[in-house]
Amino acid sequence: MKSINTALCSFGMSGHLFHAPFIDVNPKFNLYGVVERSKNLAKAKYPNIKTFRSLEDLLEDKAIDLVIVNTPNITHYDFTKRIIEAGKHIVVEKPFTVTSSEAKELIDLAEKHNVKLSVYHNRRWDSDFKTVQKVLNKDVLGDIVEAEFHYDRFEPELSYKKHKEVPTEGVGSLYDLGSHLIDQVLQLFGLPNSVFACLDSFRDNSKVGDYFDVKFYYKSHYVTLKSSYFVLETLPAYSIHGTKGSFIKTKGDIQEAALQKEIKPNTGNWGKEPESEKGLLHFIKNGKSTKEYVNTETGNYMKYYDGMYDAIQNNKPVPVSPFEAMQVIQVIEAAIKSNQEKKVIYL
Repeated sequence: MKSINTALCSFGMSGHLFHAPFIDVNPKFNLYGVVERSKNLAKAKYPNIKTFRSLEDLLEDKAIDLVIVNTPNITHYDFTKRIIEAGKHIVVEKPFTVTSSEAKELIDLAEKHNVKLSVYHNRRWDSDFKTVQKVLNKDVLGDIVEAEFHYDRFEPELSYKKHKEVPTEGVGSLYDLGSHLIDQVLQLFGLPNSVFACLDSFRDNSKVGDYFDVKFYYKSHYVTLKSSYFVLETLPAYSIHGTKGSFIKTKGDIQEAALQKEIKPNTGNWGKEPESEKGLLHFIKNGKSTKEYVNTETGNYMKYYDGMYDAIQNNKPVPVSPFEAMQVIQVIEAAIKSNQEKKVIYL
């Protein structure tokens, strides 16, 4: 089995937590290189890794097969374009790009150069979301009437990551946390007919959005996405209501917490939530009301990289298509326009 030589465009939180550990322990990949302009943090953790001082130097290395674009959002378009033109396969951190027109250009360019392009919407492999998918696939809730998804935090202080607090294109919680929720909703229900959004910021001295409330309008139901940095008491992450029942689920995925503790993703019980995080299913069947707790599915971001291997080596579809990721950006653009114009925006 030929391993795929993989390089990271940076070694911040994303590279350190969400990419390097999975590449390192997966025999299908070789953690080959990283761009660090002045530091050597990756080499201290992975002694065999090659350090590049610029993207230009990285792209000159013919041995690299796959490049991970995990730099600030505003750089995604430019970096990805240069990598495609260098003939290397690409994984782009979410959000794909700042605008959907940029995304479309990159999709066309990747096809022209015959390279695999995918976007790292890893939250499709969260244990909580996989459990929601399982319940909906069982069709026990009847016709869906409404759903509400939350990605809340209690973080009143500004981020130490300066690039996340500068009011530039592609910055703010709608692009950051919202792209996760939007991708999950599109996976479950498809593209909505229209959206209405309220975007705001509440932290002292905040210059970027840290609150959103976005309503998706479908032909037969509504979906609301909410996020705030001022939620101290945890709310359900997923509340779904149908004509025959309801399903409530906490945000229980443990993978990020495990990675922060330096637990490797090939260890036992990876991605298994504690029993206390089971979802509550309450439904009507044959006129009888039943409440039961649903066992949580196992989360595993490694499935994404296994999918990338198959895409590159066996010409299978990428695990997250850039077209799907472009639709996420289209929804974000519509939400921003809705907030500016204070009206419903049709897609």
